[in-house]
Order: sequence, then structure tokens, then C-alpha cells
Amino acid sequence: MKCVKGLGFLWVAVLAAFFALSACDDSSSASSDETGTSSSSVETSDLDESSSSVDKKSSGNESTEKDKSSSSVKDSDPADVSSSSAKETKNSSDSKSSSSVKSGDSSSSKKDVSSSSVSSSSSVKSSSSSVGSSSSSVKQSSSSVVSSSSFVKIDYTNPSHTYGELEDSRDHRKYKYLTIKGKNKDGERDSVTVMAENLNVGIMVQGVYDQADDLKIERYCYNNDSLNCIQYGGLYQWAEAMLLPSECNTKSCADKIKPNHQGICPDGWRLLTYDDFYIVVHADENVNPLVEGVRAIALGGHNYSGYSLIGSGYRTNEGQFEELNETAYWFYPSEHTTRFTRGGSGCNSKSDTGFYLGYADKVTGLSVRCVKDSD
Repeated sequence: MKCVKGLGFLWVAVLAAFFALSACDDSSSASSDETGTSSSSVETSDLDESSSSVDKKSSGNESTEKDKSSSSVKDSDPADVSSSSAKETKNSSDSKSSSSVKSGDSSSSKKDVSSSSVSSSSSVKSSSSSVGSSSSSVKQSSSSVVSSSSFVKIDYTNPSHTYGELEDSRDHRKYKYLTIKGKNKDGERDSVTVMAENLNVGIMVQGVYDQADDLKIERYCYNNDSLNCIQYGGLYQWAEAMLLPSECNTKSCADKIKPNHQGICPDGWRLLTYDDFYIVVHADENVNPLVEGVRAIALGGHNYSGYSLIGSGYRTNEGQFEELNETAYWFYPSEHTTRFTRGGSGCNSKSDTGFYLGYADKVTGLSVRCVKDSD
């Protein structure tokens, strides 16, 4: 609450030479400006998941033909690209209007903790500003291509590890990855080959809009700045990350979740699961607190695993951005068991000593990590 108060007094006395006359004027004013914030918690329980002109598949993981009307990513430029043209206007009766940004209802979202939780995650707080959703087109950023010479990406990986390099054929971006050996949930030796960077694929859209164009992959960049996508990766709503119709953000699509779900990951890669992340946390040579071995030094960790988790922040369900360099959230390919508007998520911050399986509102924008598909 913020209060601003003003109080003033004015006295005027006029004395005439032959008359005793006095006048008094007392005026005061007080104003109060109160701003309330609504909370949108990323729920936590026991920790149990993604262009530029890349087309989104309307359902499942089958490929579709590239939309020739969209702007192309410049393959030779490692910097980010945002489309300067507006997307096609959608009819207001289109089913995607059902997944528009919700305003003012996030306060009803409360933390939901499983009895098997290791510890609880910090709540994700939504901004107080309400954003009216549009039933028409999802607006793209009008920013132009960012010159790679004007921006130097910070490398958060662990130099003592050996990393491979993956090139995404859709936009020719390159990502570092490594194989991490450790123990799985059953205590057995296991390994996972995983990206050491967050995925950054899709056409940038402003944070106030839903990612509702099912023909293209869309992403948010923190503070609507494409440079942040280069450094921290894109932020995606659950249906977008899963590469499912946007209506899946407002209804259950559990029957569309596949084993080794690819989502918006490159071909040959799939979305990170809790089981994968468990191996990462329990990597060989990792030391207590284990979760610090997952985080980059910039996020308060020692990064023994080489996974290099960074504080990419998140996009609230009201279209704002919060917690850059403080907290990392990511989506898993799973749904809340009782609330179909929530998807599985993980989170970690500088102060966390445990790791979690949480559930975030599907319309929230979170990071995505990909794992090499062994099948």
C-alpha cells in the first residue's frame, strides 16, 4: 500500500485602521493512492519439462509446411530476429480467444504442495497491472534484426566440462550440450544428454499477448527485449512449449502428451522431464547442497554438473516480466492432476536448497530445456 497525504493551512488577517476585522480560511486535502498486487503462485510439490519464422504444428509433433508469409530468420546471424510484419488478424470467434490473457483472476491461484515434497518453492508474484486480452491478432514485435557486433553473449557454462554443439536446422541457432552421468530416482547409475542453455526459438511476441497463433512457434523475450532472448532463451506458455493447440492452455490435453514428448525442441531432441532433471541434480562429483551443482555461478551455484541453470525470470499470466537473474522456472511435459489450466514446472532460485516438481498456470511464460532423444 502506498499513501500520499497533503495538509495545508492558510490564515489571512486583515486589520483596518478603524475596524477590527479578521478572516480565517482553513483548507486541507488528503489523497490516498493504493496499489494492490495479485499473486500467481508457481505451485510446488515433489520435483517430478520452444523461431523467427518457424512454423508451429497444430497438434502433436508432426511437421507442417513453413508459412511463406512470415519473416525469415537470418541463418548466418547468431543474433536475434523479430518480425516487422503483423500477424494475420484472427476472427473473434476463433477458438484461440479462449486462451487470451486473463486479468485479475490470478489472486485465486494458491500454492499447492504435495505431501511428498522435498521443500516448497518461492511463489511467483504477478504484476498488479491488468492486461486486456485481444481476441484478434497476436501482435509481433516490430524491432529489427539485432547486430551480433553490438551484443556479446555471456557464457555461463563450466569450462572444466566438455560440451558438444547442436545446430537447430530451423533457424541455425547453436546450443551447447553435454552428457551428465549420475543416479536416477531408483538410485541406479544413469545418464542424460541435455542442453546447457535454454531454448530460443520462435517469433517474438509482446508479453501482453498470448501465444495464440497455432501456425507458428512464438516466444516472449524478457521485458520485450530480443537481446534477453539471446542471453537467457525464450519464455513459453505451456501449450507453446508442448507444441499443442493454444486451447490446451485452458483445458486438459493430457491425452496429447506423448512419451518422449518433443514439443518445440529440435528434431532428435525432446522436452526435459523430472526424471531427467533428477539425474542432473545427482550428477557425479556433485556435492551438497546438490542443487547448487545445477546452477551457474551467476545464480548462486557452483555448477559442478555443467548444466548451467541461469536466472531467466518469467512472464506472468498478466503479461509482465519478473525475477530476471534471480529465479529460473521451466515447463515439464505434464499437467496438474486436478487443475487442467496448469502445467508441470520446475523452479530454482539463488536461495533454494532443494528442487521441486511444481505446477504453474499454463499461460505463464517459462523457459524450456531439451534432452537428446535416445530412442
